[in-house]
Amino acid sequence: MLRPDLVLLDVGLPDIDGFDLLTKVRGRSTVPVIFLSAMDDSSDKLLGLRLGADDYVTKPFNPQEVVARVGAVLKRTTGVAGSEVIRHEDIEVQLDSHIAIAATKNGRVEMPLTATEFRLLLCLVRSPFKTFDRASLLDACLPESGALDRTVDMHIANLRRKLAECGQEGYIVTVRGVGYRFARSTGV
Repeated sequence: MLRPDLVLLDVGLPDIDGFDLLTKVRGRSTVPVIFLSAMDDSSDKLLGLRLGADDYVTKPFNPQEVVARVGAVLKRTTGVAGSEVIRHEDIEVQLDSHIAIAATKNGRVEMPLTATEFRLLLCLVRSPFKTFDRASLLDACLPESGALDRTVDMHIANLRRKLAECGQEGYIVTVRGVGYRFARSTGV
């Protein structure tokens, strides 16, 4: 299964409307999407942005501007552009080395995560405060496994335990009847 870092999407596709495709993508993924379209009416731009596009560029466009917009969207959605480190508060995820680090009172501690736990943490850290349902997390972390949605609960429990062992309790919040989000619990 493909896992792009970003999608450049045209509204006028031959088999499906770009807006419909974006709606389908948003039902399964948080991948950043930028529309490149000849449709320059403000209502089209607003619709694309309301449906979840991260940006909307009209044709004709300057290729250097598109590259700059792609860099800005990637920087906003994955951390620093060109960097392979994503941080949220006291948690750091290093993509290249496949390491998760927690900042503690005694310094930085590497968390011993399985590959699935690492992918799960990465998904959550990339979109803090966003609530993910189990199916989305399962698709992001175990896309071809055929595992049940409740498998995510087991991995979340293990990840919570490992975060707690590093003094980082409360980061993964259960949203009742929906799923999980990455944000310190306020106790409310």
